[in-house]
Amino acid sequence: MNVAGILKLKDGDLITARPSDSLQDTAQTLTSHNIGAIVVTDEKGDLRGIISERDIVRAIAENGPHSLQSDVKTFMTANVVTCGPDDTVAELMSRMTEGRFRHLPVVENDALVGIISIGDVVKQRIAESELEVEAMRGYIASG
Repeated sequence: MNVAGILKLKDGDLITARPSDSLQDTAQTLTSHNIGAIVVTDEKGDLRGIISERDIVRAIAENGPHSLQSDVKTFMTANVVTCGPDDTVAELMSRMTEGRFRHLPVVENDALVGIISIGDVVKQRIAESELEVEAMRGYIASG
């Protein structure tokens, strides 16, 4: 399966933040939506960065709790690694492992269309493995 297929299985809501949002507000959004990262976009919806729970914890650890009043742009990752709708699960796994991150924004024709998490990738890989096992069982039983 590819990224487009995974996105079809998700609820479709894409939660975003603005560069000027506070870290506190962004942390509350992460919590209320039970997500681990938020894509940061400008007023036109163009991708400007990504901020994760890990980024927020690092900001507090390095700068103290007052950093929660800082803008997201201060602590977000601005050079974002993305994926496209045609990327495969194997490509996502490789990219996430090499980059040591758990979220990839999905971009198509320079437009942000979604986000894929490591949980989405693992869920899809398990489903693929289960299908392979069933196919092998069917093959063995018929032979």
